[in-house]
Amino acid sequence: MKPSPTQIAEDLRLLARHWRAIRVYGSAELGETILRTIRDERLDLHVMLGAWIAMEETVPDSSGAAKRYPDRRAENRREIEAAVRLAHDYPDIVSSVCVGNETQVTWSDHRCPPEVLLGYLREVRRRTRAPVTTADDFNFWNKPESERVARECDFIVLHAHPLWNGLQLEESIEWIRGVLTNVRTRHPDRTVVLGETGWATQRSESGEQAMLMKGRVGEAEQARFYIAFGEWMRGEGVSTYFFEAFDENWKGGDRPDEVEKHWGLYRADRTPKAAMAGRAVGH
Repeated sequence: MKPSPTQIAEDLRLLARHWRAIRVYGSAELGETILRTIRDERLDLHVMLGAWIAMEETVPDSSGAAKRYPDRRAENRREIEAAVRLAHDYPDIVSSVCVGNETQVTWSDHRCPPEVLLGYLREVRRRTRAPVTTADDFNFWNKPESERVARECDFIVLHAHPLWNGLQLEESIEWIRGVLTNVRTRHPDRTVVLGETGWATQRSESGEQAMLMKGRVGEAEQARFYIAFGEWMRGEGVSTYFFEAFDENWKGGDRPDEVEKHWGLYRADRTPKAAMAGRAVGH
């Protein structure tokens, strides 16, 4: 169920009280409503505007065969056209266009061939004046094969989640520092922006997340991470989009303890968690 324009305006006013930059992952559905509201309300917010890229074609198997999905290609065209148009219509608000999200890392459920992503990156760079990038996990950006993608990006958007990678809270900042250093070394001619990092407040005690996640979760832990990370981020001068503003109860199926529902600094009903009881340090 899509949020109403009134709900979007309420969310944007809340976000503008604490941050100056936000990231959205798609353009075709709600992009224009978000950008128009920011303009109409005169909110001091800039937007990294996403163009969601679905898996329109699989990565070829060992025989070179690949499956193609024309309906998804049509969806991708819709996203690209919307992102280009909105970047043109709202140049004072759209700070960059992010083409695709986690389309290259091997574990992605919507992984696409590099040639598909590269084609869209080149097209958007040709058709817009905004800086253009793609977002992916550190386990893509630290690989040699990421270099040809980076060449088509004006800067790199890096995802680094210490909780998913088995880190304890006390180890998390140093781990992020190491990941950032590694990716910067791989791509010395590109600025690296942290597009996702965060700490969940609940997770399942069974399944994949129980196996991969070792750190304690909860509102107190999220608040500690948020404050410590913010201090480090400011000291290092690292631009960051904290993951994420609001819990997303629709994610992860019916289990209420599914971790994907619980990354927000605010609950789904927009009441603040412990991290937002104090000062806001993200941007």
